[in-house]
Amino acid sequence: QVQFVESGGGLVQPGGSLRLSCAASGFIFNNFDMAWYRQDPGKERELVAHIDTTGRRKRYSDSVKGRFIISRDNAQKRVYLQMNSLKSEDTAVYYCYAPQFKNWGKDLWGQGTQVTVSS
Repeated sequence: QVQFVESGGGLVQPGGSLRLSCAASGFIFNNFDMAWYRQDPGKERELVAHIDTTGRRKRYSDSVKGRFIISRDNAQKRVYLQMNSLKSEDTAVYYCYAPQFKNWGKDLWGQGTQVTVSS
């Protein structure tokens, strides 16, 4: 079955860095764009970064542009999010997902990984 397993979150000071990793399985990974989303309690889940199937085209939300880098390894079926210059407002649970699954209305989200930016 489809699975997304996120890891790499933790507590980091403002200005620090983290690298999130996501292992995907249960579908033809190479055929799907992938994305990272984040959600703070009481807020809507928001798109943070998007990468196409080849890994060449990437898009970022304005709030993370210039600080975060999304990448993927199709052979390993993994997606990564390198987060630099972290701010307190980046605190959230981070999820990876295939945007097409979201468009289809499928609810196959993983457990996410908590990122807390605090001094």
